[in-house]
Amino acid sequence: MNAEQFVTGLQKQKPPSVCLFVGPDAYMRTLCKDALIATVLPTPEDRESGWSRWDLTEVSVAQVLDDAASMSLFASRRLIWVAGAEAVVPKGRAKQDDESNGAKELIAYLANPTPDTTIIFDCSRYDFEGDDKTKVENLRKFFANVKAQVEFPRFTPDAARRLALDLAAEKKIRIAAPELELLIEATGADASRISNEMEKLSLYAKPGETITHDTITALVPNARAANIFGLVAAIGRGDRAKSLDILDTLIREGEYLPIALAFLATQFRLALAAHEARVKGSMQIQGHFSKLGTPMWKARAEQVEQTMTAFAPGRLKRVMLLVYAADQALRDTRPDDKTVMEDFVWKVTSKES
Repeated sequence: MNAEQFVTGLQKQKPPSVCLFVGPDAYMRTLCKDALIATVLPTPEDRESGWSRWDLTEVSVAQVLDDAASMSLFASRRLIWVAGAEAVVPKGRAKQDDESNGAKELIAYLANPTPDTTIIFDCSRYDFEGDDKTKVENLRKFFANVKAQVEFPRFTPDAARRLALDLAAEKKIRIAAPELELLIEATGADASRISNEMEKLSLYAKPGETITHDTITALVPNARAANIFGLVAAIGRGDRAKSLDILDTLIREGEYLPIALAFLATQFRLALAAHEARVKGSMQIQGHFSKLGTPMWKARAEQVEQTMTAFAPGRLKRVMLLVYAADQALRDTRPDDKTVMEDFVWKVTSKES
């Protein structure tokens, strides 16, 4: 089930005796956790005596279940949060027997759970795509008898945009579409970060004030990366003066230049990969990289498309060689980082690049 279904279920029936939370998203997990606490432990006194926390990297499943089976003298209702649930996944033959014992004890507990006690096994480490997919499947095999399993996948770019719009409306924040896209891009479409930054903007902005590009750049970490894309665009046009001006702005803002070069390298690599995949248009670019498991939202796909337009594949390959040379120079003690980056911009905007 998803997080919304879980929260709705809490309003209609008693919480499950045992539940598995799996997935990397922290925003919806926090909403579910808060709803659980409000349902199982509604008063401060309940939370003081009825809340327990374990970590399966430090204790066994058997120890957790022993604690759950022990009737508390001070709490009539209990909520036991068990972090590190991924630790139960067998990592080799040496651990198979121990983990099997844990699985058998879990089955025995599920057959006769302690009344008014809820156990949450939480795995936030694994994603549902890529290399983690098999690990999630193994985790689910271990908890196969736990019927209540809640998934917390990462927000898609569209879902992150809808969340940002909802939070802006809730907090009465006036923000235009370009600034909203910049916020989503700066937070990497991470729901928890979007929520935190919206809270920050609501406290910063005066009543009726519209959030500007400069406001987001000043308040939101990584928002200054937008200047990196401006630098890419200026380099693509061969506009050396503008490129050096943007570089000077980055230096004055305190940008760590190796990070700036890393942003540039990522942008160039994505554009080259898109060229080689022969995808065209921001929608195809977004779909292509999303299938590969690379985070890609609309604004970023449009930036990749602009870079592809400015740089032919052959030129991108030559630029990547210049990026490599600049990276090596930044690791040296001399010259300073500013000189290295200015030399890089000078060479990459030359007609020969």
